[in-house]
Amino acid sequence: MRIHLKTLGCRLNEAELETWARQFQAEGHQIINNAADADLIVLNSCAVTHDAVRKSKQLIRRTHRQSPNAKLLVSGCYASLNPEEAKAALGVDLVVTNQDKGRLVEIAKEILDMPTMPELASVPGEASLFALGRQRAFVKVQDGCRYRCTFCIVTLARGGENSRGIVEIVDEINALHREGIQEAILTGVHLGGWGSDLGLRLENLISAVLDNTDIPRLRLGSLEPWELSDKFFVLLQNPRLMPHLHLPLQSGSDTVLRRMARRCKTAEFAHLATLARLACPDINITTDIIVGFPGETESEWEESLNFIGEMGFGHIHSFGYSAREGTKAANLPDQVSAPVIKSRAKQLHELASEHKRSNLARYLGREFRVLWEGGSEPQADGKRTFPGYTPNYLRVETCVGPGIELCRGIASARLIGMTASGDCLCAEMV
Repeated sequence: MRIHLKTLGCRLNEAELETWARQFQAEGHQIINNAADADLIVLNSCAVTHDAVRKSKQLIRRTHRQSPNAKLLVSGCYASLNPEEAKAALGVDLVVTNQDKGRLVEIAKEILDMPTMPELASVPGEASLFALGRQRAFVKVQDGCRYRCTFCIVTLARGGENSRGIVEIVDEINALHREGIQEAILTGVHLGGWGSDLGLRLENLISAVLDNTDIPRLRLGSLEPWELSDKFFVLLQNPRLMPHLHLPLQSGSDTVLRRMARRCKTAEFAHLATLARLACPDINITTDIIVGFPGETESEWEESLNFIGEMGFGHIHSFGYSAREGTKAANLPDQVSAPVIKSRAKQLHELASEHKRSNLARYLGREFRVLWEGGSEPQADGKRTFPGYTPNYLRVETCVGPGIELCRGIASARLIGMTASGDCLCAEMV
């Protein structure tokens, strides 16, 4: 069968999609980019905010309308929280909840009567991730979370923590590297909690991957800013562990963090950032911020902005607070009005843009090894533009002459300028 895969939401959803792609391919199915030609469409949905739910429902409807003859399988957090709605109202053929998504391919074979031709899996062809247009692989190492931040619906959709074993993860990364993948990104709902159910810590997993694989680049997904030991910061000095940490702060006000039931105060967050920068001066620290959490006063917002400004984040992913039924925060008093959230979000966006430009500018004139991704169509003179990422996750672009193919390779480049938008660096090949 010809299978098209779509996803919304977090890197964990991306990782699951990539795993399904490899499993379907191993059964002899073909992964395709065009949904109109698909026999089966698999969609991994999201429910982290009301907007994510809306987008998930829109994508399901649009997919069903544009590919009416394809069977439609939906999984992910929206489908897990609203399985009957997805099937009855949106025309979905099969819902596989988060509880069963580890068996998604097996369930699809059984219920959707999918013919399998495993012998075709050995036929040389494009690796499943390349068929999806990916040059980096997201590797799911754990699921679920034992904490209950008051704003988070994901713990209801994903359940408790469950860690994959080291050998299984190492084997997957080695297989990805043999397929040509140059960078693996470890990801999970609560990545820092990997091993809590195995009597291990995240540092044990990172050490094992570095010791037992040859993949050039290992990166970490979003990592809650707690449960990091001194050994973790020593590991940051390894050149194969990419110097980028995405540490969700959520607010720069301790009183707001307390209402969120976050386990890291601002002073502790600042200490972690200092340790990371001492271990690796070029490290890029990025974050998430929720704007307008219930009860957020003007003084708390100013306190938050001041702390965020002191941190010098390389990038800030901001969210306007969205009440989610089933979370404690939805019932907190003094919900912040939409106009106030919009005004504060604008302030944060301006601050984030200023800090991002400043962060990028400090690297001008430097040389970095860049993992290059798919290039543009050739111009009239045959030149093409390739995007890529430095080890510390700075997005760069370079223009090269006819016949030069950079995609999926790691090559050195000098950073020589910044795009007008201020969110990308221009580079020349060394």
